[in-house]
Amino acid sequence: MTMALLVYLKTVSELRGKGDRIAKVSFRGLSFYSRVLENCEDEARFEEAFRWPVASKVDGNEMLEIHIYNYSKVFTNRLIGTFRMVLQKVVEEGHLEVSDTLIDDNNTAIQTSISIEIRYQAMDGSVRVWSDGEFLDVPDDRDGMFQFETESLLSSHSRSSGTPPGKSSHGIPTFKKAGKGVFSAMKLGKVRSSKEDHKKGDDPAILETEDLDRKAMRLGGGHDPDTISLASVTAVTTNVSNKRSKPDIKMEPGAGRPVDYQISVTVIEARQLVGLNMDPVVCVEIGEEKKYTSMKESTNCPYYNEYFVFDFHVPPDVMFDKILKLSVIHSKNLLRSGTLVGTFKLDVGTVYTQPEHQFYHKWAMLSDPDDITAGCKGYIKCDIAVVGKGDNIKTPHKANETDEDDIEGNLLLPEGVPSERQWARFYVKIYRAEGLPKMNTSIMANVKKAFIGENRDLVDPYVQVQFAGQKGKTSVQKSSYEPIWNEQIIFTEMFPPLCKRIKVQIRDSDKVNDVAIGTHFIDLRKISNDGDKGFLPTLGPAWVNMYGSTRNYTLMDEHQDLNEGLGEGVSFRARLLISVAVEILDTTSVEIMSSTDVQLEPVSNISESATGKLEEFFLFGSFLEATMIDRKIGDKPINFEVTIGNYGNQLDGVSKPVAGKKKKKDGGGESDEEESELIQNSSDEEAEDDGDLASVSSTPPMKPVITDRNYFHLPYFEKKPCIYIKSWWQDQRRRLYNSNIMDKIADKLEEGLNDVQEIIKTEKAFPERRLRGVLEELSAGCSRFVTLANKDQNQAGRTKLDRERLKSCMREMESMSQQAKTIRSQVKRNTVRDKLKLSLNFLQRLRFLADEPQHSIPDVFIWMMSNNKRIAYARVPCKDILYSIVDEEMGKECGKVKAVFLRLPGKKGFGPAGWTVQAKLEMYLWLGLNKQRKDFLSGLPSGFEENKAVKGTGLQAVPPISLIYNMKQVFQLRAHMYQARSLFAADSSGLSDPFARVFFSTHSQVTEVLSETLCPTWDQLLVFDNVELYGEATELRDDPPIIVIEIYDQDTVGKAEFIGRTFAKPLTKMVDEHYGPPRFPPQLEYYQIFRGNCTAGELLAAFELLQIPYDDEEIRRALIAVHDFAVPQIKIGPAGRTELPPIDGPSDVDRGPILPVPLGIRPILSRYRIEVLFWGLRDLKRINLAQVDRPRVDIECAGKGIQSALIQNYKKNPNFSTLVKWFEVDLPENELLHPPLNIRVVDCRAFGRYTLVGSHAVTSLRKFIYTPPDKRANNWAHTAKLANGYLALINGTSRSRPHSHAISHSSGDIVVNMDPEPNIKKIDTVVKLDATSDAVVKIDVNEDEKEKEKKKKKKKKGEEVEEEEPDESMLDWWSKYFASIETMMENLRAQEAAWAEAEEREDLEIAAEGAEIKGDDSHVKGTKPKEKIKTKSSKDKKKNHGDGVEKKLPKLRVDELMVFNKELETEFEHFEDWLHTFNLYRGKAIDDDDHAMVDDDRIVGRFKGSLCMYKLPLSDEITREAGFDPNMGMFQSIPHNDPINVLVRVYVVRATDLHPADINGKADPYIVIKLGKSEIKDKENYISKQLNPVFGKSFDIEATFPMESMLTVSVYDWDLVGTDDLIGETKIDLENRYYSKHRATCGIASSYSLHGYNMWRDPQKPTQILAKLCKEGKLDGPHYGPGGKIKVANRIFLGPTEIEDENGLKKQTEEHLALTVLKHWEEIPRVGCKLIPEHVETRPLLNPDKPGIEQGRIEMWVDMFPMDVPAPGPAIDISPRKPKSFELRVIIWNTDDVVLEDDAFMTGEKMSDIYVRGWLKGQQEDKQDTDVHYHSLTGEGNFNWRFVFPFDYLMAEEKIVISKKESLFSWDETEYKIPARLTMQVWDADHFSADDFLGAIELDLNRFPRGAKTAKQCSIDMVLNEQELPTISIFKQKRVKGWWPFVARDENDELELTGKVEAELHLMTAEEAEKNPVGLGRNEPDPLEKPNRPDTTFLWFLSPLKAIRYLVCNRYKWLIIKIVLALLLLIMVGLFLYSMPGYLVKKLLGA
Repeated sequence: MTMALLVYLKTVSELRGKGDRIAKVSFRGLSFYSRVLENCEDEARFEEAFRWPVASKVDGNEMLEIHIYNYSKVFTNRLIGTFRMVLQKVVEEGHLEVSDTLIDDNNTAIQTSISIEIRYQAMDGSVRVWSDGEFLDVPDDRDGMFQFETESLLSSHSRSSGTPPGKSSHGIPTFKKAGKGVFSAMKLGKVRSSKEDHKKGDDPAILETEDLDRKAMRLGGGHDPDTISLASVTAVTTNVSNKRSKPDIKMEPGAGRPVDYQISVTVIEARQLVGLNMDPVVCVEIGEEKKYTSMKESTNCPYYNEYFVFDFHVPPDVMFDKILKLSVIHSKNLLRSGTLVGTFKLDVGTVYTQPEHQFYHKWAMLSDPDDITAGCKGYIKCDIAVVGKGDNIKTPHKANETDEDDIEGNLLLPEGVPSERQWARFYVKIYRAEGLPKMNTSIMANVKKAFIGENRDLVDPYVQVQFAGQKGKTSVQKSSYEPIWNEQIIFTEMFPPLCKRIKVQIRDSDKVNDVAIGTHFIDLRKISNDGDKGFLPTLGPAWVNMYGSTRNYTLMDEHQDLNEGLGEGVSFRARLLISVAVEILDTTSVEIMSSTDVQLEPVSNISESATGKLEEFFLFGSFLEATMIDRKIGDKPINFEVTIGNYGNQLDGVSKPVAGKKKKKDGGGESDEEESELIQNSSDEEAEDDGDLASVSSTPPMKPVITDRNYFHLPYFEKKPCIYIKSWWQDQRRRLYNSNIMDKIADKLEEGLNDVQEIIKTEKAFPERRLRGVLEELSAGCSRFVTLANKDQNQAGRTKLDRERLKSCMREMESMSQQAKTIRSQVKRNTVRDKLKLSLNFLQRLRFLADEPQHSIPDVFIWMMSNNKRIAYARVPCKDILYSIVDEEMGKECGKVKAVFLRLPGKKGFGPAGWTVQAKLEMYLWLGLNKQRKDFLSGLPSGFEENKAVKGTGLQAVPPISLIYNMKQVFQLRAHMYQARSLFAADSSGLSDPFARVFFSTHSQVTEVLSETLCPTWDQLLVFDNVELYGEATELRDDPPIIVIEIYDQDTVGKAEFIGRTFAKPLTKMVDEHYGPPRFPPQLEYYQIFRGNCTAGELLAAFELLQIPYDDEEIRRALIAVHDFAVPQIKIGPAGRTELPPIDGPSDVDRGPILPVPLGIRPILSRYRIEVLFWGLRDLKRINLAQVDRPRVDIECAGKGIQSALIQNYKKNPNFSTLVKWFEVDLPENELLHPPLNIRVVDCRAFGRYTLVGSHAVTSLRKFIYTPPDKRANNWAHTAKLANGYLALINGTSRSRPHSHAISHSSGDIVVNMDPEPNIKKIDTVVKLDATSDAVVKIDVNEDEKEKEKKKKKKKKGEEVEEEEPDESMLDWWSKYFASIETMMENLRAQEAAWAEAEEREDLEIAAEGAEIKGDDSHVKGTKPKEKIKTKSSKDKKKNHGDGVEKKLPKLRVDELMVFNKELETEFEHFEDWLHTFNLYRGKAIDDDDHAMVDDDRIVGRFKGSLCMYKLPLSDEITREAGFDPNMGMFQSIPHNDPINVLVRVYVVRATDLHPADINGKADPYIVIKLGKSEIKDKENYISKQLNPVFGKSFDIEATFPMESMLTVSVYDWDLVGTDDLIGETKIDLENRYYSKHRATCGIASSYSLHGYNMWRDPQKPTQILAKLCKEGKLDGPHYGPGGKIKVANRIFLGPTEIEDENGLKKQTEEHLALTVLKHWEEIPRVGCKLIPEHVETRPLLNPDKPGIEQGRIEMWVDMFPMDVPAPGPAIDISPRKPKSFELRVIIWNTDDVVLEDDAFMTGEKMSDIYVRGWLKGQQEDKQDTDVHYHSLTGEGNFNWRFVFPFDYLMAEEKIVISKKESLFSWDETEYKIPARLTMQVWDADHFSADDFLGAIELDLNRFPRGAKTAKQCSIDMVLNEQELPTISIFKQKRVKGWWPFVARDENDELELTGKVEAELHLMTAEEAEKNPVGLGRNEPDPLEKPNRPDTTFLWFLSPLKAIRYLVCNRYKWLIIKIVLALLLLIMVGLFLYSMPGYLVKKLLGA
């Protein structure tokens, strides 16, 4: 049943005067006009009926309004009076007749009366059903048609129509219900009408503001907390935003700013290159830069291992669009460029988006750009890494490179790209362009005009398209602003392409100055979808808009970069109609073009309507306020220009109405009917005088007025200027609508997630509830999208992309909705963080989906002009202000007041210029179809009159040129400025003198200046009186304007320097509200301060806006004074003020008139004591060239402080004499509000002068808060801890500790049983034990558990026999090292697998729709069988060959050490367990995107010490403990800080991936070590031309702490001439290590032995160390018991008790037991922490010139031994292993089935002259050949020939070591390490031409297939299926004989068998080889017998003549004939020349 309201307007009588009258009847914001009654006297008989169908039943409180006007054709209609009526009576009775008087706008009754009749009835279907369209046609008594919008009827809230006197009396803020817009409401069949119904609502995710207060009371109890998804009520009230939108705080443009990048490419090797016997070179090309590897001769699997680095300083967009190209070139040398084998291309962005920004050890597949039918041309194995500033790349540890041979499984392709890529054609069609700017100055134009005689368009455009490193161009269209090309550019590229963007540029062709007009990038990811229901890239035909520099042409355009697509465009340049399509090629078809060159073809024109129906759009804007105008602009008049496309542009815009008409006519023939139809329809807009409606696109110029010393404002007080522009665009609103819906869902999600993060951060209660609410909203929003987006399917101009995108968006949203529901059901207290991460993925997905690739309407630009110069601009995306009747589709800023900050264009906006605001506008924008224009004012703050331009004739037709506000509210703003922290340092002292300036509307005030601090506590209340705000009271309550707070640094001279800015919204209190909880008084909140794009600190403040009531007496007086149109001025009386909450006067006498923050708002304080441990100062730099000599440290917190003792002589001893001091201070109870603590170091000079050296602000004191031990907790994990948790049990740093089972003993002891179960993967677990009981930790007696754990013997079923235990003498430190690396790799892999598994589990969870298939959430996560994980990881990496086992040498049982793939500091919290290091800063903070990097230059020294704070009074239990030293406070048992002598032993193992320092792309590194004054340079031992040098050295240095405690290890590059360059260095603070509880002096080995490679190297034995630790920790023990037991505190450990000495004698020892305890020290209660194991750490090398970018890594460790204990033994020998010399003897016995190349003499039989060649990889120059077996007719050859290859080999690394000079000019030899591979080739010998290559085989000597027993069994499978076959290693077998196949590639690139060889390989060590030498070939000693060859082979010798004849006749017949002819010719010429002179003479003399 549908309902309707009918109003019958009869008459209006007792009108004054004579005139034309008109009536306007409004209900629910929808107004109808009556007809105009002309020349009526005192009575107007309208007799007209109006009807509103209503969807929701009329509420008794709703209103009907009737306005009666005097109608005027020229001026605005003048209001006579208004009739308002509440419909309560009508609702009850259904029918009513009324007569009543009207009232004027001052609410006074006038004589004129009105009579009407009203019916409210249920209609029986005479109302049409709601259409999906936009309008609803309702028949009425008259034959005219009404148009109205569904939205305004359904909204139950009254809307003001913007005409005085504003809104109806009760203004409910327009609060939309979540997810219930118009259409869903229709489907639901009921719409809640009134606010009463809202309260019963079932959707409490959003609260009405009205009843927030009541809800807040109820939040406490009795309500299901899950349903309220509000973190706290205040959070909502501050963010409620209906008429204003939030501004973005980051001002500086991010794009277009150059950044440092370093791209490193390592070309390792190439395989399977196509071609015979080639000499390949690899070329690496990035952008324009090329680098080449060296050339490798005659091989198609060259090994390079060369490293290249490219450095760039460009903007990110430019970097990521650069193409990285790898190509292989065959036989390139100085003279010729060589031939291209194949190339591989990808863009740098693809690499950057990889995990860790790198591809590591991946195979790039080469293809031939000239022949796309050819298939794969080979593979290059390489590493590619892209490092930006601040990225650190984790290089996977270089272990044995055995796993990467599986090429298919390791292709260089991003995740998700299929390994088989196909060729495809990319068609980019360019149709036409519009709106190009003039590209010539007017002078040039005049010159041209003079010459040519006509004024043609001044631009010659063409389009250039770039894709995947190729460029295509269209033709040039001469002199045309609207060029038409109709051409397509075709690229041929692999699909999916590894290049993300197509760059389309319109350029102006000009001989002199060929420039870009505009650029557009097409992102292929956005126009395609790779899912299983996805689609190929497709786009358009659609218009794309291009933006760039301003349109006024200058020859040298300063913003030309913007036109190239760098940075944000500041003006519209042109729009281009294009389309993109992709076709996958079938490369097998015949007629295909095989080259990849770019082609250009013409295409047919497309119809006008293909891109959508041309519609007329209307843009309206109003400037409500213009403040904060930069003073630099000067006081010339300022105006604002708004443009959309070229409409509204004053320079060459199309604002002329003629253009409008013309455009409209172009839109197709139907435009005339359209006009007439409009006229007939619009009773509302009277005859649409569109043609004459000129656009007004700029505001009138106005002189600015001063606000304060920094800013002006424009005096727009009650008169607000407006602009409006009509424009014509293709109607593609649907695209924007869909984007808007998704954007809004995303905004809501982002806000919700930020809330959740805030709750977690501030540790408020129930973050999980808020997250559930957020996910619920997301799920609802997504499903709402699915219902909304599916409309307008058949609209004109829908492209394939529109349809496909819609489908995929719907699918995505559908699945997202499901997933959100699922995740919601899994959000628990302990999973909030994980689920939050998952929800953040949703956000990225939404943002990606919302970005619409096909543009329609261009963006709107707002320019501020001063004196006709363009100063600053803002750009508003059109979709943000686009209107729709469906609320979700509406732009988020449409019809809202938005704070717009203008900024400088282009590069001017970088740096400090971009920090300041150029101007702040409060602006209202509305963009929509012209026919929907009716509502364009509805979002403005109400209470205004429209002031129209004079010439308007239509009634509503003309928009206002300004709005006059006659309704204003007066407020008082109170800004409670409490404190700021972590500000930028603005002065050279490293501090600032900050003050804050608060801007609100046109007012501004400043706080006092606090000198020399980065953490000012102003504690000041700023009161702004009489702030006048326009608009209706209730609106202002919910949505006050924003407050801008800027923080400056006061300088004594010059202008204050800008530090940062933040925004805030005040909490508003209206007159009728009570000042009290829950909203008042407001809470202090942290606001993030930004400078440019960087955070610049935080502000703690609160803001409240209080309405000032008018004084009753004043109001009465004003009412009397009122005449008809007088506007009364109401003063605010004293009585009005008294109603505001009182302000306390200044409390401090000394602060003068400054008001403090009042009590209810400032935090509650309590008494704290802060203890400071003063240890010492380090590395103080000179201050003003003077050395620091007598420094002191001052500590200050919240106004109280303390000074350290003075250091008398900094050089002699930089430590403090008094260690601990304390002071008491009042701090807020809430830890989050704690003020920072400032540490400042001053140098005390003579005559009582002080100089500030540097300062440090500790922003968060939380980690220094001490919580006393909890006596009740019986669990020792809860014992006393500093909040940073060091005294507590540190869990889980040990790598592999078995899963421990607690077994109860009768005695009450707990034995921790450490039997490793065989198949459990060990994950760290915590064993919680009772503090009172004893625990036994049992260690397997015969073998350390850890070892056993790691050395799971990898047995093979029935394969090779495991080798016996290695001989100890064979093992050295390197065995230990390599075994450890192997273990580390395994751990990493297992970890990765576990992560992958966890992720899979997440996905399963999501997929399983909340069905609980989760693993238990216990501590023992992932206790999966080890086997499973192993195979999984190898499966993930597709690397398991065979069993994954024979590939590795069987693992010996070797003692291991820990290899950390990062610095030790990161593993152990920087060793700040009790001694912290605070960097001291001085000097200005230079701003950068990443200021942490630059801060290093500001460090002037370090303060070492610590803090401890606790609430007073402290319980006296602590102080009563035995041995409590009251002087040391909480810092008990801290060693003394007297100087101490230490022996420092630095071991440097190796460096990896060094940055090349020489031109040849290599470096000659050596080590330099500095400590204090001592420096060790190891220059003579430099390693030639190596980027991965193995140093293997140890250095001893004696040092005295504290003077010398910073160790620097640097790697330098040796140069023959000039100074050596620093490659990189790393610094280690030895002092912190030395004093750390983790005992970082000397790592604890995993087992204790007296001799051999694992000898104990600490001078203190484990028993001594343990005793010392127990004594220091006041522990009971150690007690050694019988049977291998040891008891410490209440833990019992078990372990072995015997040891062998060198002579093999066993003796008793307790060392093993002690060592067991040390290795499990973290399990000891109270004092336990992880002790540092024997280790190698990997430290990044950094270079100060390239801050933040790693220059390589160094592996090393440091041991320290105090000099006052026995000296340690000699250093361990870690010198690099010398390679072992071997000799490989290869006997070539026979060949068989070799292909036959030649034809025999007479017979023409096929035959070959066979010989075999062989060499070891890397030693091509030492290749050896057999003799030739001539004329083999069957392919059989007999040789009995021996090759001998001596080589040096490193067993551990499986590499051959070669030392050779790189070139003639090399100074010294370079060492290469190359895999051990033997190459054998078979050739056909030719005498007169190059020999023919027939086939080859390469055997990897470590793993090659076993040879076949007979020639028959030998097949090509041995090469093809190498992975599956069992392999053998020559280093184990020593002697192998068998048949192997020779292979080569045929024309189709397929491998074919070209022969077989029977060979015998025999490997001997050099010593063995010396004992029984052999000869080469068949020579002595040990000669081989001559082969038995058939006769034919010797034919050559028997009949030489025959042979010669054969050669001459067959082969060289033609050649010989040609030579003979040439000779004859030569003879003739010679004779001619010879006889010529004589003949001439004869002729001349006439003989």
